[in-house]
Amino acid sequence: MVRELMLEAESRMRDSVSSLESDLQTFRTGRASPHLLDRIEVEMYGANLPLNQLATISVPEPQQLAVRPYDQNSITAIERAILKSDLGITPNNDGKIIRLNIPRLTEERRRDLTKLVGKRIEEAKVAIRNIRRDTLNDLRDMLEEKMISENKFYISQDDLQTLTDKYSENVDEVGKNKEIEIMEV
Repeated sequence: MVRELMLEAESRMRDSVSSLESDLQTFRTGRASPHLLDRIEVEMYGANLPLNQLATISVPEPQQLAVRPYDQNSITAIERAILKSDLGITPNNDGKIIRLNIPRLTEERRRDLTKLVGKRIEEAKVAIRNIRRDTLNDLRDMLEEKMISENKFYISQDDLQTLTDKYSENVDEVGKNKEIEIMEV
């Protein structure tokens, strides 16, 4: 029973790190990445659809993204969605392809993005600590109900802390790598 509890906690912590990684991929770093457009939804066919379901996104040059719609009728809706987004990039439309030129980031914008990365890192760490707290409460309940011995409780508590430390270090590593990528000119 304790083993299942620990495996669930580890799975949830791993999901927190994965969520942070996917969230940080959408940050603009001055280099073109198709992940920049992951959050953009286009209003088409009476519904909001993710951009990557309506078009192929490629990186023809290091500072440029090319969006090639599957349906040429959707090009204006895609362009409108990109303009509405928080990317701050003006699309260039030639009737078949939308090109997005990614400008270099200013030093001030790099610092702002680094602060935002720090905030997201802290949110991920809080999520991991909340998982630890929930699991620890479950272990305490098991101890009170005499489902596990006191010795097993303390061993499990130590294992849980080791797991928490491991995933907190993973979060720090992911954040540090993203900060380096952002500050790179």
